[in-house]
Amino acid sequence: MRIVNVAAAQMGPIQKADSREVVVKRMIALMDEASARGADLIVYPELALTTFFPRWYVEDRAEFDSWFERQMPNAATRPLFERAAQHRIAMNFGYAELTPDGHHFNTAILTDKSGKIVGKYRKVHLPGHAEYDANRSHQHLEKRYFEPGDLGFNVWRELGGIIGMAICNDRRWPETYRVMGLQGVEMVLIGYNTPSENAESREEGIEKRMFHNRLSVQAGAYQNATWVVAVAKAGVEDGHALFGGSVIVDPNGEIVAEAKTEGDELLVHRCDLDATTFGKTTIFNFAQHRRIEHYGLITSRTGAVPPPEK
Repeated sequence: MRIVNVAAAQMGPIQKADSREVVVKRMIALMDEASARGADLIVYPELALTTFFPRWYVEDRAEFDSWFERQMPNAATRPLFERAAQHRIAMNFGYAELTPDGHHFNTAILTDKSGKIVGKYRKVHLPGHAEYDANRSHQHLEKRYFEPGDLGFNVWRELGGIIGMAICNDRRWPETYRVMGLQGVEMVLIGYNTPSENAESREEGIEKRMFHNRLSVQAGAYQNATWVVAVAKAGVEDGHALFGGSVIVDPNGEIVAEAKTEGDELLVHRCDLDATTFGKTTIFNFAQHRRIEHYGLITSRTGAVPPPEK
């Protein structure tokens, strides 16, 4: 058995007025609890340091640079890294990254147990739109404030296993998991901030949105024989609701832990990385069963093109 005791640290809402220091104190409190419960790894949400700012339209995008981190760690987040090193607990969290050459990414990092950053991922599948849309119930402007990630779907050897990362909308795309699956991934860490209401379909209720959340991560876990830890930031941020539903899913696609609230809540589960072996050596033995000669459209075509009409 190769056990990684994982803490999924769901976070409640972060208001626009909340400082980084206030948020980091909340993250540290969750980490202290995780350490007391024997966690090896704590996983926080997407954009864990700020409110979900892409809900607001601003003409001059430079005005939003205050939401972005220019380095990591920085003065506000260094106490989090120091506490992680003190507890000997690895961590994963998301934030808005502004690079030295002026690029904006929705980013996540992975540290080892000493607090050293060992992996970085930048969100590939950006949802939403880039300009104000009066037909939406609320704005979702990730395409305005972020660029598509440029690092790909990598994995890292850490905590005795093979760990990958993704962010929010990435969890809905099977390619996300399969690219990491083809690198032998054994645990995928995903943070998300998902509105409780579909901006383009008011008829879609929270039950269906939660169903799709579970479906996406459970399918990704099962079809690639990997653990998936999906962690929400939830609750009402300045009048805008995000749903919770953080889950830990095993390599059979079964939910082994699920959040019950929309606030700060910790799920802890002992994940045996060796539990991925059966699926990887039987039905999802890629080397034996994949037929890549028939998969060309996946990388040669973006949009769907129906066959010619008769």
